[in-house]
This record gives sequence, C-alpha cells and structure tokens, in this order.
Amino acid sequence: MKVRRKLGGGCGGDIVVSWRMFFWFVILFVISFVLFSTIFIFKGRFRPVVRSTISFSTAVTTREVLGDSVTSSSSSSSSPAVTIREAVKLPEQTLVFLKYPHSRRLFTKDDLVCVFSDSSKLRKTYPTAVDRDKFGGQIVRCPETPRGYGVSLTVSRWTSDEHLPAGPTHRWDWLVYDAVIDYDNSTVVFVKGLNLRPGRVADVSRYECVYGWDFTKHNRLIRSDVISAAQEIVRCRTPLAVLDPPKTAHGPVKVSIRIKGGTGMLPSIAQPGTGMLPSIAQPGRIIKPPRKKPFQMCVCTMTRNAAAVLREWVMYHAGIGVQRWFIYDNNSDDDIIAEIENLVSRGYNISRHFWPWIKTQEAGFSNCAIRAKRDCDWVAFIDVDEFYYIPSGESLPSVIRNYTASDSIGEIRTPCHSFGPSGLRSRPREGVTTGYTCRVFLPERHKSIIRPEAMNATLINVVHHFHLRDEFNFTDVDKVIMVINHYKYQVWEVFKEKFYRRVATYVADWQNEENVGSRDRAPGLGTRPVEPPDWSERFCEVNDTGLRDQVFEMFKNTKTQRFIWEKNDDDEVSYKIGSSAQNRIARKIRKQFHKAQ
Repeated sequence: MKVRRKLGGGCGGDIVVSWRMFFWFVILFVISFVLFSTIFIFKGRFRPVVRSTISFSTAVTTREVLGDSVTSSSSSSSSPAVTIREAVKLPEQTLVFLKYPHSRRLFTKDDLVCVFSDSSKLRKTYPTAVDRDKFGGQIVRCPETPRGYGVSLTVSRWTSDEHLPAGPTHRWDWLVYDAVIDYDNSTVVFVKGLNLRPGRVADVSRYECVYGWDFTKHNRLIRSDVISAAQEIVRCRTPLAVLDPPKTAHGPVKVSIRIKGGTGMLPSIAQPGTGMLPSIAQPGRIIKPPRKKPFQMCVCTMTRNAAAVLREWVMYHAGIGVQRWFIYDNNSDDDIIAEIENLVSRGYNISRHFWPWIKTQEAGFSNCAIRAKRDCDWVAFIDVDEFYYIPSGESLPSVIRNYTASDSIGEIRTPCHSFGPSGLRSRPREGVTTGYTCRVFLPERHKSIIRPEAMNATLINVVHHFHLRDEFNFTDVDKVIMVINHYKYQVWEVFKEKFYRRVATYVADWQNEENVGSRDRAPGLGTRPVEPPDWSERFCEVNDTGLRDQVFEMFKNTKTQRFIWEKNDDDEVSYKIGSSAQNRIARKIRKQFHKAQ
C-alpha cells in the first residue's frame, strides 16, 4: 500500500513515499543517535583506575587500567588489572610496589602521581623515579611520607578522589626485604631488625623461616629450619613445595623470618602472635653456572649519585682487565642510568641493580657475590672512588694468577692509599686519577678480590672482605706490586656529599656523635659538614704521581690530547677516540696474557 504526500520541493512536484522506506529510515536514525551519544559519554567521562586485590576499610571506586585502551564494565571484571602490592617507608622516601599482569604496558614516571592523605588533607606530588623489579613489576619512588599521612598512587589524568591506597605499608628497619635461592637450593634471606653483631654467627635455634603464598592464611604457611644467621643474612632450607610450587599457587611465594618465642612487630596482613617479621621478599632462583665461566675478572660496587665519575672508573678498569661490572644503585637521583646505558651501548658489560635499602652495604655485597658466582672467576669489591694501580703495567688478571698458584687461595687483599684534595678547590675536569696526586703516607686497611666459591656459607663480610670456607686462605699483595688509590678526600663540593649517609651497615654516619676517632671518618673534621679553611691542603704527606703518569700513557689520545672518558660537545667523536684507545689497550693486555702463559 502506498500513500501520497505533497512536499514542497524546488520543482513543486509530488513525491511518493513508501511506508516501509519510512520505517527503516526512523530505525536507522534512532540507532545512529544512540551510538554517537554513547561514544560521547564514554570519551568525556571514563577514566581508568588501578584496581586492588586487597580489601580496605575505606570505600574506593576502582576501574581498570588496560594500557592505552579501555573496556566496558561488562568485560573489565574478567580482565586482570595492575595492582599495588605494598609499600615501604624509608627516612626520605616511600617505595610503592606495583604488580603487573602479563602483557600490560608499564607506567612511566610521568604517568604516576604520589598521593599523601590523612582524614582531612590531600597532598599530591610526582615520584622521583620509577624502577623495574625482578618480577616484571615496578618500584615507584615517592618522596617522604609526611607524619600521620597514608600513601597511595594515582595516574596523572585521574581526579583527586580516584586514588588507590597502597595497602600494607612497612617500616624499612623491621623488614625482610630481599631473598634469593642459591645454587645449593638454600634460600638466602636479607633482613633488617634482627640486630645481629657484625662478623659474628648467631644462634640459629632462635629463628625459623616461613614461606607462604598468602600470609593471611596461617594454616597454609610452610616452615623450615635456619642453616645460618649472621649480620643481616639468614640462610634457610628451602622446602620442596617452594622449589617445585603447586600449579594452584597464585603468584610468587614470599619468605619471612620468625623469631621463636617472641611476638615482635607483625606485618599488617599476618595473623597476630606469629612472631614473623613483615616481608616483601620473593625469592628468585639463580641459574647454575656453566662449566667455564665467561669472565675472569668482575667488579661489584654499591654507590649513590656516581654519574659524574662512572665513565672514568669503568673505562680505566676495563683497560687493566676488568670484564664485567655489577653496580648496586643505592637511591641515586642523578643521571647514572643514562651513563650506564651509554657505556653498555659502547660494549661494556654492566648491569645496574636497584638497591634502595639504607645501611646495607654488606648485605648488598653478599647479594652481588651470589649473583656473580655464575659468571666470574674472581670478583673485586671496591667503591667508585677507588682505582687499582699496578706500577709494572701488568693486567689485573695477570697479577691474580701470580698470587693464586695454589688452589687454596680464595681471597686477595690489596692495601689502599688515601688521597687528599691535592691543593684543588674544584672538581678536576680530566678525572680523579690525574687530578689528585697527594696522599697520606701509610696505607689504610685493604680491599678484597674474592673467588666466589670460597665464601663462607654465612656470607659474612666486614668492610670489603669476606669470611672464607675452612679449606681456603687469603693472601696479601705487596704494595709494590699492586695498590688501590682511594680518592677518599676529594675537593669539598664532592666530599661533603658523604655526610648525607654512609652505606655501610656497621659504620656510623659522619654527622652522628659515635666512633668519632674511627678511621672511617675524616681525621679532625668532626660531625658537621662545614668546610675547614685548610681543606684543600689536608692529607698531603706524599706526592704520588705514579697512576697519573700511567694514565697519561695508556688512556690519553695523542692527537686530541683528551682522555677516552672525557666528554665533549660531540660525544660521537669522543666515542671513536675511546674505541681506538680501548683497542690499543686490549692489544697490550693480550700480549701480557701470552707472555704470562
């Protein structure tokens, strides 16, 4: 059936319209209206929010972060979300641990905002840095949490009322903070709060290791014996259920330490009365080493804000035979990551390990020793202001071979000379090895090169040397053969940074009124970071230019008169110069190896 309608057109004619055509036109119009309205609403009002897997007393509206894309509410419930695992409060920052599902885009520093809140106030600030953890998550470094405030995270495009509480928040000085499963399948646990004496083995009967996928389920925790306990390190027997976890396990297992017969300060998610320390430690497994290790000589160091000196330190030691570097970054906020990436791009084998824990140098060195056991025949433990000096011009591996004819030698101890400001008042442009040439007469202590297999199971180490297994001994290198130039007392603008905090566990910070007469302090300086009038002339008893002269010969380009580590306006030019010099040094080292053999 048809109906006629007169429509005033440009030609004034009649148009015949079908009812069926009219019906479908209306349907199409309605569908288009609904579709475009929905897109407009979602585009303008939808904001993604990190969703927590932990229940909190405060009601929080959460939605899901799906990288750059978003989904409707019907599908978000079945898709995994980024979660905040826990947080740790340190004196000058708070670490927030993010857990990511597989295949999710990681946040950048610019994506995230730290939120501090109490019952009535809200403060927002950007994080200082974001680091990767060893399980594919992230560690967000927020500024210090104000007293009485809680910490949370939000994404920069969220509104202020859409943030996620961080969940369990722990004290840094009462915490199981790291763990690793060693080659013998024991678990090495790093812990703050036991207050064990330096260099002493503790009574293991006082402690117990506790493993669990969920510490809230007390009846499902697995307990195991402690093999050894010393300083901040506890070694446990790893249960078979942890070595070969059940398929039903949800995520990585955690490990904690239980103090027998004591309640202690309990983690916020643990059952009261267990005596367990709070834990964020998820033990990772170390792959067993190959029959022949890829590197003869490696170096471990722990440092903070060493970007300005890293190039010289790495390139110099590469020139005398170091092949691999493990850098434990203790909360740097300078350009050290960019410097490491630059060096790696030039062929230096360097790995950075974020190690934020305060006053844990000995524990960090033990962690590094376990890690280096897979790759390295020998590992040196030195700081970035320390340089091996071999007057004969031999390589470092060659010196080691000469002192380790016996297989019973597990440690080589090298004396240290401490250098002073040498009359300088500003940082030497060409580097510390050529700038500082005046030192104290007598050597101060020693630093160690270790055969990793020789370390005692307790991993005890005190100021750069380790306790060895019974079948191994140490040997001292004569200072005429090799010495460490320790550029300890540099120009004031550099030296004053040491007052910030010492990394060694059992060495007092310089500003504390404790062990003021110790050799770990600058003699006569006191506890205040105030420059003495005669600072530039101090610690100058012997004029020693030996290493400076050797560096001029080995590392300075004769055409440009620049050292290989010096930066200029065109860093690519510097790279080519450095490559040429490195090749020349490498050829020299290979000749020394052939002569030694």
